[in-house]
Amino acid sequence: MVVLAATLINKTGKALVSRQFVDTSRIRIEGLLAAFPKLVGTGKQHTYVETENVRYVYQPVEALYLLLVTNKQSNILEDLETLRLLSKLVPEYCPDLDEEGICNVAFELIFAFDEVISLGHKEGVTIAQVKQYLEMESHEERMHQLMVQSKINETKDVMKRKANEIDKSKIDKYRSDKGNLLSMPSRFDNGLKDMISAGGGGFGANGTFSSNHDSDSFSKTKATAPGKGLGMQLGKSQKTTQFMESLKAEGEIIVEDLQAVFAGPVKTAIPVTDPIAISVEERLSVTLKKDGGLENFEVQGTIALIVQKKEDAYICVQIETGANKNFQFKTHPNIDKDLHSRENILGLKDPNRPFPTGTPSSILKWRMQSRQESLVPLSISCWPSVSSGETFVNIEYEASRLFELQNVVISIPLPALQDTPTINQVDGDWRYDPRRSLLEWSIVLIDTTNKSGSMEFVVPPADASSFFPIDVKFSASRTYCDIKVMSVNQLQGGSFMKFAGRTQLVVESYQVV
Repeated sequence: MVVLAATLINKTGKALVSRQFVDTSRIRIEGLLAAFPKLVGTGKQHTYVETENVRYVYQPVEALYLLLVTNKQSNILEDLETLRLLSKLVPEYCPDLDEEGICNVAFELIFAFDEVISLGHKEGVTIAQVKQYLEMESHEERMHQLMVQSKINETKDVMKRKANEIDKSKIDKYRSDKGNLLSMPSRFDNGLKDMISAGGGGFGANGTFSSNHDSDSFSKTKATAPGKGLGMQLGKSQKTTQFMESLKAEGEIIVEDLQAVFAGPVKTAIPVTDPIAISVEERLSVTLKKDGGLENFEVQGTIALIVQKKEDAYICVQIETGANKNFQFKTHPNIDKDLHSRENILGLKDPNRPFPTGTPSSILKWRMQSRQESLVPLSISCWPSVSSGETFVNIEYEASRLFELQNVVISIPLPALQDTPTINQVDGDWRYDPRRSLLEWSIVLIDTTNKSGSMEFVVPPADASSFFPIDVKFSASRTYCDIKVMSVNQLQGGSFMKFAGRTQLVVESYQVV
């Protein structure tokens, strides 16, 4: 009295899920299953079929068969009871009773079959018990994973606290060193005398400027003379460099860093390598309520044109627009409105007049306001709660499918803190700015793979309103307005002009208040 296999097959005998409970070769099982459809007659009311060696106990399940393959000595009544139990379990784990649905939950069905049948014999279990057993197994695994992740997070927090303590001790030491340097005039004077004697001029022995050295020779002496002892040297000392680094660690902005930032190229600048550059840009202003709901949503867009040479400025721009419901468009006063409305062409009213060169010229603007929450590209929810003398703050984002958001930065204001907040969990990266008492949560890219994410941090007890307003910054490579620049044409001859195009959505203001 043994169940050889429990199987779900289609009408042609193809096995979708098959669980063997005795030692049987794959070839024999596939042969038994392939022979089953030929044995089932049409119009018969039987629920089993017998051959010389095995018995098939089956039940149609929509376009499939739920099948038990047993030996002929098994108890048919017990086999039918097992079949009925399995037929009730299958819909519990597979609502879509088709081939694709069965294959998607194949392992769940196999685990359920194992709870009902053990070594070919039926176990005395119910549907509720089977579901409970399977959930208990997954629950234990989940708890183990949470424990491992908790240990990892705890280790990271300890590392961060130790690093902060080391940084603070270094900063205190460097500050005390700086104070000591200001109280050392005698050492400075000795070093200055050494430098003067080594350089052979510059200042006289009595402290006045020597007449036999002009300013050029003095500069040359300072730049080339090697220092001796504690003499002055060009460049930064090691302590100065370390002190600057400590200030950076505190969040202080160094002037040299600002110069390096502003000296670098601006990534969002319109390309100027081509004779013509066209920028399609939208600026988004959104105000979300912390308790849910949309307070303000506004989109303002522009098409800007840059022409490098005057001979290339006698042009018109062909655009393509979609339905763009609720958008209000406005052309520049010098643009031919009739030509735009008839043919979607942006050209000057006077064809003999060129476009301005060298500077961006806005030729079309649009605006859209709405109260539809479905248009919001990124929803932010913040849940502060006080427990055991600490405030646990959970922040979650959820992105829509409209955009792929780049360089996302979510800035959360914090109450005045003595220490860095404890980060329990974060999807992405974070940075704490003690100067502004701000916690910045950054995600490089939000797309279909990470449409939602969360962060949890812990601070001392604080009022829930101290974590608002939350400020959000990001960019995207597409716009709300369905508009495209198709071509740039010369007015004389109508030939196409080469142009560089850029389309982007940037945040003007995005807050949760």
